[in-house]
Amino acid sequence: MRTTRVLGAVALLLGLAVSPAVADSSPSASPSDDTGAPTEAGTAFRTATEIEQGRQATANGSAGDYLYWSFPADAGQRPTVKATVKLPETHAAETWRIDVYDGLRRRQACQYGAQSRTAAAGTSSVELACVLRTVRAWSEPWANDPLPGTYYIRLTAVDLPTSDLGVPVSAGVQVDSKDIGGAAAVDGSLAEPLVPGVAVRSGADEEDSERGAVLSAIEPDDGWSSGWWSDRWVWTGIGGVLAALAGIGGYALTRGAGRGRPGRVPPGV
Repeated sequence: MRTTRVLGAVALLLGLAVSPAVADSSPSASPSDDTGAPTEAGTAFRTATEIEQGRQATANGSAGDYLYWSFPADAGQRPTVKATVKLPETHAAETWRIDVYDGLRRRQACQYGAQSRTAAAGTSSVELACVLRTVRAWSEPWANDPLPGTYYIRLTAVDLPTSDLGVPVSAGVQVDSKDIGGAAAVDGSLAEPLVPGVAVRSGADEEDSERGAVLSAIEPDDGWSSGWWSDRWVWTGIGGVLAALAGIGGYALTRGAGRGRPGRVPPGV
């Protein structure tokens, strides 16, 4: 009986010691408003706040800080990232910039949009926008094409005057995508989306006894696409049917009378 009590006490102490470690290794949810949109931003890639497409996220910070968010983008989508920075009443001329990186931390170029803007002294706000290229399901290793997975948004002020360092600002970002469809389809797909780990798994689950990276908690509503199906197959099928009908119609118009004999040739010849 005494041995049983000792073993029970040891097990209890071990449980209390392990519980904080498990809690610390799990990703924590970001503060959000009544609509569920995040109200803070990360300060690095590893701490970027996850946001969903179509929902605006806000954050308060200081001029000179780096603000980071992340969002998922799937094949066939053309994301548009918009940011609005509200400035204090008195400030010098400030240049704000928005950059987008993929899951491999490669900076993605903007097709068009005001990626960088200078707010004149006294301006109350500045608006930025970046329209990315269409996300491809597969790409050559040497290419820098956008691929399905997590994308990072970095918002910061560049060439900031010393007098404006640390002044409070508030920012809002939102991501919307246009579905390009089969026009952007390619022959190939990734085995896994470019979604890096954001935390460390504790390994406490019975089904998963090994420690490892926890993937992004946000993914597209209908899941990641497999990459092989697109509406290009539908248009290819329609094209094949039209080609067959055109062939049949051409044959019907050019065939002669009788057993394939042209009508101008006499029957005895």
